[in-house]
Amino acid sequence: MESDAENGEELDNGRRRARGADLEMRWVQGFTNRNVGFVNNKTICYPCGNYILFVDIETKKTTVLKCKNGHIGAFAVNGNSQVVAFSDQKLNPVIYIYTFPGLVKRSEIKGKAQLDYSLLAFSYMGPYLASYSSVPEFALSIWDWQENILLCSKSQPGVKVTSMSFNPMNWHQLCLSNENSLTVWNIERNDQEHHLKSKPVRLPAEDGSLMCKQDVFFSHPDIQDLYYGPVLPISAIAGLAGDEAETFRPKDDIQPSVHPTVHCWTATSDLYMGCEEGHFLAINVETLKASLLYYKPSQDAKERRRTKFRSLPLLSGDSLKKEEDKRRTQKPVLLAMAYHKDGLYAAGSDGIVHFYQIKGTHYQMDDCFDVSEPITSLVFSPDYNTLLVETDKGSVYVYKPSQNEEVIKLLDACNDHFLSADFLTPGNKYCVSVAISGEVHVWLLEDGTFISKLCLNTQATAMVCCPSSYSVAVGTKVGHVYFIDVTKVETPRVVHRVLLSNLPVRHLQYDQSGQYLITGAAEGHIFILDARPSKLFQVLGYLVMSSEVLGLSAIYDVESELVEVMALLCPPDIRRARLEIFCLPSAITIDNDECIDERGMLKNRVIQKRQYELDYPLSSAVRQKDDTVYGYCNHAPFICKYHLAKKKTWKDASVTLSEKKIPSNQFAPGFLHFSPNSQLLASVAKDGVLFIRDAVTLETVAREHCHSYQGQGIGSLAFSLDGQFILVSGVNDGTLVCLKWKTGDDEIKEATDYWRLILAILNNSIYSENTVLKSMAEWNIATESLLESSLEKESQEMPQKKPSVEVTDEDSYHNLNILSTDEMTWLNQKVQKAIKEEIKKFADKRKELKKGIKKLRKTIQEMMYENEQVPDIERLDQQEFNLDIEEQERLQAESEQEVARVRKEIEMENLAKCYLRDIIKKECWDSMSIKGRAIKCFHAAYKVTNYPMKERSKEELEALERVLQLKKIESADLKIRKEIVEFQSQAVPPKEEGEKVEEEAVTDESTSNSLIGSLSAQFGGDTSILYHQMDLHTREEKINQIILLQDIIYKVKTAFNKEFDTVARQKEQEIARVKERNLRIQEIVEQLELQEVVWEPALTDDEIPEHALTVQDSEIKVEKYLTPQQRAKAEMMAKIEMERRLAALNSARQRALYDMMGGVLEVKKEDILKIEIPPPPFVSKPDALWNEEEKKVFKEYEKKVKELNEEREKYRKTLETELKKLQTSIQETTQNFDDTVSKLFERKVKSEMVIYQEELKINNLLYSLLLDEELSTREAGLNHFLDKKRKEKLSTAEEVQVVRAQVDAYRETYDNLAAEDKILERGFKKEFSDVPVHHIDHLFKLYKRRPRAQKIKMHLDTANPYGDRPGSARAYKEALAHLMKAIDEMDDPENMPEGLDLPVWERFCLARRTKVEGEQLVKRKALTLAEMQAFLQKRMDDDEKIRMDIEKILNELNMLREEKMRFQLDLTVQFLLKQGQVELESAAELIPDYTDAILLHKSVIEELNCTIRAQGEKKIASMVESKDFSKGIFQLEWEHKKMKMLMEDLNQRARDIQNLHVSRDRQLFLRILNYDSHITQQVSVMEQTLGVMDKLHKKNVKNYQKVFKDLEKRICLKEQANYKLSQELQEILVSVSERRHIFEAADTQLVSEKAAKEHYQDIVQRRQLVDLAKEQAQEISVLQAEVERLRMRTFPALFEMEY
Repeated sequence: MESDAENGEELDNGRRRARGADLEMRWVQGFTNRNVGFVNNKTICYPCGNYILFVDIETKKTTVLKCKNGHIGAFAVNGNSQVVAFSDQKLNPVIYIYTFPGLVKRSEIKGKAQLDYSLLAFSYMGPYLASYSSVPEFALSIWDWQENILLCSKSQPGVKVTSMSFNPMNWHQLCLSNENSLTVWNIERNDQEHHLKSKPVRLPAEDGSLMCKQDVFFSHPDIQDLYYGPVLPISAIAGLAGDEAETFRPKDDIQPSVHPTVHCWTATSDLYMGCEEGHFLAINVETLKASLLYYKPSQDAKERRRTKFRSLPLLSGDSLKKEEDKRRTQKPVLLAMAYHKDGLYAAGSDGIVHFYQIKGTHYQMDDCFDVSEPITSLVFSPDYNTLLVETDKGSVYVYKPSQNEEVIKLLDACNDHFLSADFLTPGNKYCVSVAISGEVHVWLLEDGTFISKLCLNTQATAMVCCPSSYSVAVGTKVGHVYFIDVTKVETPRVVHRVLLSNLPVRHLQYDQSGQYLITGAAEGHIFILDARPSKLFQVLGYLVMSSEVLGLSAIYDVESELVEVMALLCPPDIRRARLEIFCLPSAITIDNDECIDERGMLKNRVIQKRQYELDYPLSSAVRQKDDTVYGYCNHAPFICKYHLAKKKTWKDASVTLSEKKIPSNQFAPGFLHFSPNSQLLASVAKDGVLFIRDAVTLETVAREHCHSYQGQGIGSLAFSLDGQFILVSGVNDGTLVCLKWKTGDDEIKEATDYWRLILAILNNSIYSENTVLKSMAEWNIATESLLESSLEKESQEMPQKKPSVEVTDEDSYHNLNILSTDEMTWLNQKVQKAIKEEIKKFADKRKELKKGIKKLRKTIQEMMYENEQVPDIERLDQQEFNLDIEEQERLQAESEQEVARVRKEIEMENLAKCYLRDIIKKECWDSMSIKGRAIKCFHAAYKVTNYPMKERSKEELEALERVLQLKKIESADLKIRKEIVEFQSQAVPPKEEGEKVEEEAVTDESTSNSLIGSLSAQFGGDTSILYHQMDLHTREEKINQIILLQDIIYKVKTAFNKEFDTVARQKEQEIARVKERNLRIQEIVEQLELQEVVWEPALTDDEIPEHALTVQDSEIKVEKYLTPQQRAKAEMMAKIEMERRLAALNSARQRALYDMMGGVLEVKKEDILKIEIPPPPFVSKPDALWNEEEKKVFKEYEKKVKELNEEREKYRKTLETELKKLQTSIQETTQNFDDTVSKLFERKVKSEMVIYQEELKINNLLYSLLLDEELSTREAGLNHFLDKKRKEKLSTAEEVQVVRAQVDAYRETYDNLAAEDKILERGFKKEFSDVPVHHIDHLFKLYKRRPRAQKIKMHLDTANPYGDRPGSARAYKEALAHLMKAIDEMDDPENMPEGLDLPVWERFCLARRTKVEGEQLVKRKALTLAEMQAFLQKRMDDDEKIRMDIEKILNELNMLREEKMRFQLDLTVQFLLKQGQVELESAAELIPDYTDAILLHKSVIEELNCTIRAQGEKKIASMVESKDFSKGIFQLEWEHKKMKMLMEDLNQRARDIQNLHVSRDRQLFLRILNYDSHITQQVSVMEQTLGVMDKLHKKNVKNYQKVFKDLEKRICLKEQANYKLSQELQEILVSVSERRHIFEAADTQLVSEKAAKEHYQDIVQRRQLVDLAKEQAQEISVLQAEVERLRMRTFPALFEMEY
């Protein structure tokens, strides 16, 4: 009864707690690798899971903003306005905007996005926000976030965007980029309307070359092909007529462009862009062209570095050098850019922040610092003094370029997401987390301050903190368990590591006393470790469950000191949950050897294992002390409650049913967790919502949405020991959240009491164990890092390796392929230990077995040696000596399986080949009505093949019959029309009769063949049924012509095949005749015993193609495989044949005939050559012993022999004559057949020519049909495009009308306001007519006066490259406020004129304020009107552009129709013309150009030639007559010119005689008689004079050389003197400089001024004298010129005389 009352009180307390309990978020820690930005100059913010973290870069204080609806989607921050914007991830997402530091929701924007927003971006200044939604809208929207108004939106379906930014200099421009393109968007404004217009940027190719833009839709008139017809766009050739035709390009013509990675706006509203290919581009936004920037290194690059290069990696020297070499060889890819007043900061895949100084198309680059990680983001603070650097792992660095400070690491991100978190004992001060990458972090529980970090350099799978010491256990994927000492939280260290097995560790669980560490590994293994450092974390044993362990739960009984462990299993065969519970008594730590077997497995009698089958499959289960189990269903979101029976046997297979089942309102699967006092039950799942329930009633106590479904929900959960804190980590969102209960003292008293009770139990052990833990040596990670990687590889290779045992050596059994003891798992160590004990135990038996094995091996070796000596047929395989019967059977079974597999593969391969053979035979042989074959000559190398032909199908015959019938109808119709025409034209003038005669002349046979274009009529084709080539205009006529031409080809082939068959039969007959004659030839050759080979003609496989379908036995080179039945039948047939032959040989009649007459009954004439006369028997005796009778007999013998020889010779000559005659006959007949085959070959060549002629016609017709179809497709495509443009024209025209109406209405409003403003100014004096005149003038001046405009303060010392550029609305408001403030100051009564009444002043102030407000309104309206007019002009330009496009399309259509009409009329006609009938100039091309060619009849050409010849003769005669007449004229002109030239020569001679000057030479010539001798004498004298002068010159040269040498010596002396003077000069300069210093130091200013004046006077005087000298020199030159002129006047002159 007391216990029931206590339970009731606890239940009431739990319900009371449920009513008053609530959770609050204490702190959040997490790392991100996206969207880090400055919210002000000293605070950064970034999204992390469901939260936005604000971090002060100086104090590192963190502020958290939570998204109430789950995971944060798109995120943006504006440091100038100090606001952040983010979207939630749900259906119909909402964009929230919060201010900082108040974290007040400024606005909530609800757009039309259905699923998610992918990007958000603030404008640099102004209240504008851009959003880009994901599927299905892909819409770009512009918002006024202050007014919560959607300004404009534009959708572009299917286009994903990865980056978006506003132009800082103009918020009307945005840049959107993705992996393949970059687009500039302009926001155009029309009063209150906004419109988005996109302009894509033409990016260069991947190699950086610029791609020329080609219009693939419109044709190019400069490209023409006069032979093949009009050149059409590729879309028309491809048959496209819809929207695809406008942008279609073949795959080979598409050149991939660069792939943008990052872009950045400049102060000139241009763009810089980086791409994956490593190029650096500059983009002009006006022209939308991208240009490549080139690196230009400077000579003083190292001196101009802005900061000292810093490297931040914690790597060794060798690894750092390798990384540096790798980054230098690879071209870095820019991933981040930030524009600064001094230049551009950029970084990327190399991890180095570069500083670019760009001039034109070149840039210079300096390295700022290196973070050794790819950099994804560079962001400047609003004051541009701090640069934020973010890496792809999430680490954040701070750098101040202006102060040249060191780089500060603000956030140290781990390499992966959080795996688990737990509280460090006692649970109220510190907590520990571990990442999947193996990084262990220690945090301060109060505010989440980061304390320390430890890297294990391995992949972690589980983590838990020990209750009995300050140690942390971390499980890894390779089977290790690390034990970390956290007694000093600032420096955690690894003190122990144990390798349990090669299986990954999945679960770690301490019991509440901290005595045991239960480790769950893969494949159902559970290891029990002593959790106390004093026991060196000893492994106590292990056990194996029936299937994979899904969860562990431990309960500690304080009284019995017994720990019960529950393992949750879910065997796949039963698809239900199974609970296996076992006990851990204290005996396993006291006497461990008695509790485990030799292999380390815990004995069942010790652990008392029991099993429960549950009714549902569970993903998690927890257990209370009263055997109540709560489970989370795996397939449905339910929490089930079970009560386990106290006594449960292992063999009891009954299913335990759930007592209670409640919905969890979460997404399955999930897991459950009890609070330390088991009063609260926490459930988490993939939806990321934490539910806290009462453990008794299962009512929800608290609910917290701390993670999201997009981040895969919650990964781990931990309660603090006092129950006040809860640690929750996400699966993939990288967030660690600390929650705390918001309750009063009464609610937490129970949890605090339980915490104190547990601490009282654990205090002693915590102190003692921590003392031991501190004394333990640190386990070295660096020395064991290589071991770990080898263990990972060997853990994968271990299942493939088998221990190899060598039985010959004594200690061979120990040579197992295993690791050493230090590298071996604990499980393997136990196995090795058990093996050693077994070896030691059975040593004697082992020796006996070894002796028997040696003896048996010796016997087998002797048998194998004997087997090698026997013949091959008796020899056994080596496999037969295998005594392992099981192994032998296994190998035999494997060989049989392999044989069966190979046989099956061969059978399948043969079946496939047979199927392929049948297909080929069906398509290429059976379907042919005439099989392809050949005829070869007997002696020549000719080979003639026939035409293989298929049987024409029924459809082809029907089409041919239809065309023939149509042709008959057309012929009959044409005949009737001709009769009608002839009847109507009986009275035809003679001229038309002449034309008839000409038409009849054209119809001869040769002309008809020429016009038909082929000679098929001579080879079996009927050309009379064809259409005339000039009449093929319609598509139907061309198709019918193709059918008729195919029929003609068929007939030509059929006619040739008939001749071919005739010749083939002739060859068979010839071969038969030759074979008959060869029989006789063979007999003659045998009789004459000649060594000649008889020529045997035969048909080859080409002549008998049927042989290819049959396989002869001689073609098979391998032995034929016979089945046992076939083999028995063959043996029986061979036996019967042998018996028949033996019976024939045993015939007595045959033997007698052979013995008596050689096997024949009569002697034939052919056997005369074989007849031999036997000599008499006495021939062997000597001649002297012969008697007369014998001599007579011998003479008769000789006579018979002589007669027989003569008969033989006569018969031999007869046979030789017959042989020659037969051979000659064979040669003649085969030669005649070869001639026939040669003629057939010629016939085949001509038939091929005819067929090619007809096929050329068909190809031309097919090409014309194809071109006609392409023209129709092109026309349809142009019409479709025209309709599209017309629709756009209608919309643009309507838009222009609407905008024009709006502009007109707004202009009218503006005009009205301006008129009202002028009326106010004009009516001022009327309004103040009651004021004295002198006051009115003064007031009117005050009325016109305006305060000075506010000047924008330019901060020249700021680093902001864009300046302080407020938005237009904000600037207008600020200017208006400043103006009103100034007006208020002007309205002060102190400024009132003297003598003016105060009411009048107040009325004046009101009128002036009204006037000022009206002026400002007019200015605002004027600006808006100008903006609207610009918008109208753009719409008019767009309308004009569409109009021009329509005109272009119409011109294209007209050109296309003309081309189509010309194509239909300009037919391709094929002619057969003889050589000489084509009069065309020779062309260099292979195909002549027939563009200007005309087809005429031969008679027309001949008549034209006769006329030309006659006219030519007439022209030549007239030209001869004209030539003779012209010749006389030319002769007279020549004589006239001659006389005129003679007259001029005479006149010139007379002038020369008159002007001749008689010189001294001429006087000598006239005076001296022998003038030549006188000249000779003068020449000799001159030669002597020259000789003397030459000698004198040589003498002078020698003298000058001596002088030159003397001068060189003097020069050397002068140089030495100069050197001495230079040294003296240096000393003098030093003294001069010293005197100058002294002079400057002394007060000599007056002296220097006086000297300067004197020097100045000297210069002026000298200048005056120089000017005077110049003037006098000029006067002298003038006087000299005058003297020369006067002298020339007195000089005598001779004048020319004219005749």
